Amino acid sequence: MTTGTDASASGALLHLLWLASPALPVGGFSYSEGLEAAVDAGVVHDEASAAAWLLNQLTLVQARGELPVAAAAHQAALAGDAERLAALNAWVLQTREASESLQQTQQMGRSLLVWLQGLVPEAPVLPLLQALAPAPTWPVVMGCAAATRGAALAPALQAIAFGWAENLTQAAVRVVPLGQTAGQRLLAQLVQAIPAAVQTALEASEPLAFAPMLGIHAARHEIQYSRLFRS
Repeated sequence: MTTGTDASASGALLHLLWLASPALPVGGFSYSEGLEAAVDAGVVHDEASAAAWLLNQLTLVQARGELPVAAAAHQAALAGDAERLAALNAWVLQTREASESLQQTQQMGRSLLVWLQGLVPEAPVLPLLQALAPAPTWPVVMGCAAATRGAALAPALQAIAFGWAENLTQAAVRVVPLGQTAGQRLLAQLVQAIPAAVQTALEASEPLAFAPMLGIHAARHEIQYSRLFRS
């Protein structure tokens, strides 16, 4: 027999799997987050260098910036704190170092909000997200979506990190290029590192944006002659 508590936990898990899915209609597959420019520059050229690049990005960007923002947005959504959500959104917008990075966080944020509106049109957090200008950003909407779907904070961050890892692994498979088996080995390394990244995010007093090499390659991608990805 399944208890009400078990059913609730199972439902939250299913919603987390849904949020982490690459099939989520937000366009995440179209961005490489500077990886394509790193390949063009020869910084990333094989499985080992792709792993080093993405593990650094997980540690320096996701754990210190994106996931802490999502965590704070998760808490603000539960509290109905519009002022906190606006401050978090402004921080994300102000710390994007390249126009493509800015475009990505706004486009994916808008798309996720549209998805959330269709799924739970009565959610109290929706008007707060709709009020964010010029657009709600990806980590803010993602944190709110996880809270709205009943996910606890730590599992929510794990799902968000896994979704990022899977998208970027597939980007590496296409652009390095790597075989599918090599891609799975790469994803395994990222998965192993995700718990520590989530713990770092949970312990962060505030988000931090400092990844200069990523910013340089993101800017270079904007003028790259031939490219598969939008960032």
